[in-house]
Amino acid sequence: MTEHATTPDPAARQKIDTTVPHSARIWNYWLGGKDNYPVDEAAGDAYSAVFPGIVTVARSSRAFLRRTIAHLVTEAGIRQFLDIGTGLPTVDNTHEVAQRLAPASRIVYVDHDPMVLTHARALLTSTPEGATAYVDADLSDPDRILTAAAETLDLTRPTALILSNILGHVGDHDRAREVVARLMDGLPSGSFLSVNDGSRGVDTAYERAQDAYNASGAVPYFLRPVDQITAFFDGLELLEPGVVSVPFWRPEPGSPVQEPIGEHGGLARKP
Repeated sequence: MTEHATTPDPAARQKIDTTVPHSARIWNYWLGGKDNYPVDEAAGDAYSAVFPGIVTVARSSRAFLRRTIAHLVTEAGIRQFLDIGTGLPTVDNTHEVAQRLAPASRIVYVDHDPMVLTHARALLTSTPEGATAYVDADLSDPDRILTAAAETLDLTRPTALILSNILGHVGDHDRAREVVARLMDGLPSGSFLSVNDGSRGVDTAYERAQDAYNASGAVPYFLRPVDQITAFFDGLELLEPGVVSVPFWRPEPGSPVQEPIGEHGGLARKP
């Protein structure tokens, strides 16, 4: 079934600032989506002029999400997903991948961006056997997220927490770790954590482009050293191959060989 999100009123729509580039809309542009404005295209093009590999990063991130969801469904038997910072719908969203493999899967998306809210109905499609829902909440309020998610998910059963390219928006690393820990505390044994985020130490052009973007006045996104991304999994059981550059996380057979990119991720189980 499909569960309803709040339909934004005109005041909510007016909160969408089309004069300032926004990371979710730029990411949508790089992924080939159409939910963006000229200011986002301009920012995306300026970014890729400094670092042409950003489109590869964006698409590799989405491919990592697809592979981890497929593993969770087919190998781990997970049927519940809490996807925070989902962004704008493009292709192979969490519910599409999960329900393609297990139609009864239940998915809760969480975001607080006004533009994402206006597109909530596009996200809220589901197989008859499963469910999707949308929660308008901020990552900084994990208790609200868990309470709202429990309206659709049975949080006494194993659930996968998906944090894809969202933790970089929390500048303070200790605070980001606290949020992840609180969210995982609200999930039972046998749950999983999937994290992927932009990383430092691989490509200096990427780092220069991101630093320039952060200085532009747009909502910043902070690339982190790999050891800080790994720290999000403290206390959990990391699956092989651990935290790696995302093209190297269980690549599909026959996929072309790729170079490391500044995007690291991993998947771990809560004991």
